[in-house]
Amino acid sequence: MDTLLELHGSIFDQGRGYWIKIEAWQVRVSEHIPHGIRYSLTLHEPYGKRILGYDNAHAVKPPRKFRYAGRIIAYDHKHRHASDKGVPYMFKDAQQLLTDFFDDVDSVLSEVG
Repeated sequence: MDTLLELHGSIFDQGRGYWIKIEAWQVRVSEHIPHGIRYSLTLHEPYGKRILGYDNAHAVKPPRKFRYAGRIIAYDHKHRHASDKGVPYMFKDAQQLLTDFFDDVDSVLSEVG
């Protein structure tokens, strides 16, 4: 968790105008944030529009294919493209979060050429 917290406020140039912004701060442990870290990891295109994001700022509903009464509303989630409202992300730990995010960054940047 310390590494993630130390990256708070960091902006990383990804070349060709693309950039990453990382925000992470400690919060009170709660039902929706059991790990006690509020975070936002985002990849932006040259004009500033977010094209990938991982965060836990708001709840997202599980996909419609899960139609059972006890659905869990996830706070940890990712936005896979600019208009994606978010899909649940299974937060394991800060290291896995960073690994998953940077793997997706690599994938998105390879797709845009």
